[in-house]
Amino acid sequence: MQRFVLGVILAALLSAPVASAQSRTQHATPAMKAEESRSTGESGTEIKDSWLTTKTKAKLFADRHVKGRKISVDTHAGIVTLRGKVESAQAKNAAEHIARRVDGVKGVTSLLQVVPDRQRKFVDAKDDDMKGAVTARFDKDAGLKSADIKVRSDNALVTLMGTVPNARAKVRAGDLARGVPGVRTVRNELRLSETRSDVKTSSDVKVRRSPTPPSAQTPPLSVSEKAPSSP
Repeated sequence: MQRFVLGVILAALLSAPVASAQSRTQHATPAMKAEESRSTGESGTEIKDSWLTTKTKAKLFADRHVKGRKISVDTHAGIVTLRGKVESAQAKNAAEHIARRVDGVKGVTSLLQVVPDRQRKFVDAKDDDMKGAVTARFDKDAGLKSADIKVRSDNALVTLMGTVPNARAKVRAGDLARGVPGVRTVRNELRLSETRSDVKTSSDVKVRRSPTPPSAQTPPLSVSEKAPSSP
């Protein structure tokens, strides 16, 4: 008898989440279903991009002509971006060729900078100084203090990544970075953190009807204009 009761309880507990999920699906509005579908799609894309990044890094690391440990790899929507410094044009071409041959990669953006080994230490020191100078300018700016900005410099090619509150802050960050002495180029890859919920849509704005002007109102009939009453 006790086993029977325990079995009934376990069955009820296991079926509860399923029933709850089914209930949510049945009562979900079209907007909720669309949002869930969009979130699922974005999650799937992120997982695929992460896998492409891992495969590309592994192939670069395994190739004896390319020092893969010095190359940064990022993937977004199947497009692989290569950043960093390589010792020769041959190494750069080899890295780009390897990335393009990875199964699933839709395209390759190469930002690799050719820096010979004999100049590497000097260029690295200058890049560190530029990165620090750009970051210091952001810290002093009232509109960018709270922004989540990552700065990197590769042979004076400064890249800005992360999020900022609005488009004005993105432009401001790019201008500040370009003003740092020694910066050759700025790639502004900052994303906006503000969402559509922060912006009022037409449905959120209440339409206030203006009162009808007195000249447009129908004047009341005078005593002489009133229709005669029936006898």
